[in-house]
Amino acid sequence: MSPLQKRLQLSDEALKRISDAVRRAEEKTDGEIIVAVAKESSRYSFWELLAAVFFALAVFVALLPLAPTVSAWFTAHVWAVPDWYLPAFYGITLFACLALFFQIANLPAIDRLIIPAFVQTEAVSARAFRLFTESGVHNTAHHSGILIYLSVLERQVRILADSGISEKISADLWAIVSDDLVADLHTKQYEQAICGAVEKCGELLSQYYPAQKAEGDELPNGVILLETPGWA
Repeated sequence: MSPLQKRLQLSDEALKRISDAVRRAEEKTDGEIIVAVAKESSRYSFWELLAAVFFALAVFVALLPLAPTVSAWFTAHVWAVPDWYLPAFYGITLFACLALFFQIANLPAIDRLIIPAFVQTEAVSARAFRLFTESGVHNTAHHSGILIYLSVLERQVRILADSGISEKISADLWAIVSDDLVADLHTKQYEQAICGAVEKCGELLSQYYPAQKAEGDELPNGVILLETPGWA
């Protein structure tokens, strides 16, 4: 399994069951459903580096009063201490702190703390809209596609509906499905949560957008797994 599958406990069999849930939901509607799960919606490198810089700056400020102590230690333990020893010690220490915290900042729990909430929200929305186009959801014959997009790092969900469906189904109803999906994901029963959202979307679509077409699936039913923020 891929790292994202392992993290969400989504085996190949689980992905197949989600795909089957999508197929069953689409049998009763003209709508097309795409499910996508992303590890994160942006790399956030700027915010991670900025946090690392501030951490290194805090260490520098904390070490400034200790300069005489550090200098005395070098004098006591190093023969003929050059003048550049003290600034070199500070420089190496700060670089090490910066590099260490930059690595720590890549941990999801730390990322969620250091990245502003509005940045995460904008990143998830932007990635969802981009995937809406890249995956072809916007290009069905009846403009009947919807995208269920989950971004794991940010713990956020987006449900995007094309114009043909938006004319018939209020955005408030999709918001309810999104909220229910987020609540279900907190139980860490990821397969059941996604299948439940697909079923609810299918019920809405069959109620407001019942099956009338004769052609089969226009979009694949399989789950799109995005291990990196870029399209792969």
